[in-house]
Amino acid sequence: MAAGPPPSQQFCVAEERSGHCAVVDGNFLYVWGGYVSIEENEVYLPNDELWLYEIDSGLWTMHLMEGELPTSMSGSCGACINGKLYIFGGFDDKGYSNRLYYVNLRTRNGTYRWKKITDFKGQPPTPRDKLSCWVYKDRLIYFGGYGCRKHSELSDCFDVHDAFWEGQIFWGWHNDVHAFDTNTQTWFQPTIRGGVPPQPRAAHTCAVLGNKGYIFGGRVLQTRMNDLHCLNLDTWIWSGRIHISGEKPKDRSWHTLTPIADDKLFLFGGLSSDNVPLSDGWIHNVTTNGWKQLTHLPKSRPRLWHTACLGTEGEVMIFGGSKDDLHFLDTGHCSDLLIFQTQPYSLLRLCLDCIGKNASLLKNQISWLPSKILPQVLKKITFWAASNHRQEKKAEIEKQEQINVT
Repeated sequence: MAAGPPPSQQFCVAEERSGHCAVVDGNFLYVWGGYVSIEENEVYLPNDELWLYEIDSGLWTMHLMEGELPTSMSGSCGACINGKLYIFGGFDDKGYSNRLYYVNLRTRNGTYRWKKITDFKGQPPTPRDKLSCWVYKDRLIYFGGYGCRKHSELSDCFDVHDAFWEGQIFWGWHNDVHAFDTNTQTWFQPTIRGGVPPQPRAAHTCAVLGNKGYIFGGRVLQTRMNDLHCLNLDTWIWSGRIHISGEKPKDRSWHTLTPIADDKLFLFGGLSSDNVPLSDGWIHNVTTNGWKQLTHLPKSRPRLWHTACLGTEGEVMIFGGSKDDLHFLDTGHCSDLLIFQTQPYSLLRLCLDCIGKNASLLKNQISWLPSKILPQVLKKITFWAASNHRQEKKAEIEKQEQINVT
């Protein structure tokens, strides 16, 4: 049995990007949208491309999409419910969006078809980008974001940043909560029954643990924050700012927060108040109400406006984003996938990885394995072959760059 790597042309990688959407469903990471910088111009990536990363094999594939395509955008909010990727909001060449689309990721014929939701009941949020979303009880629950409102739409949930008086259009930050029930196709704005909400903000991050929706940091007016808030998604009561003793992460925006256990959240990256891209990682335990910084993360891989998704074995998969301050040096968009192991892998995973790493030594014994486990072994062989191939290509590029400099 041949256990060597597949042809090198199969080892493609999703294009570099920032401000994109990413979700995990089953054994795949799905990536859509975002933008890159070409000759100091912001270029939105094709709206008909869906990139798939198979977690077991480590291979990327690109699929063309059909149907009612969203416009090419950045800053949209993506979330997955029951195998459907929902995209809301975002910013394109024409301004801010408050349109909602979905695509079935579990298609049987391999065709991914966008559907724009137009037959909804209720009132959607005003147009905006850089908002966040909690998924709870088949509902998409959105918070905050930066966008525009008419003079008649101004309220206490909006901090004005700039105004255009012709037509009386205002731009600024939100702290309102809107929910979309995917079963009844209904928008509604829940009545907040108590507590103090966070200040209006954008480029923050959120995560769900149980029936609690957590929010951390983000851009508030002319500053960035490191505050933590919690909304009970059953009673609609805010916790107010959660007071934490001990060390805590610094102020930031464009970061990610990922639930990694029933009582733990993983914070990574972002842009600090002094405009420094961050590469630090933190674990917050909601039971003990404390932060702990991880000390073994690479300090040379800062990321901001990236995505973070939880994998099948508790690993956090960071894709894309920028390694530069997007306000001043918008050139450092990334295409690599950073995988952070936040808990021990299962014994099966460890065995599969061992075989995959040593496939050339074990090639005569691999065919002896049980037929039930053989497909998983072959995917791990592919995974490590692809990983080695990318490392070799990276080393070649770095070597050529050094030659060009000298």
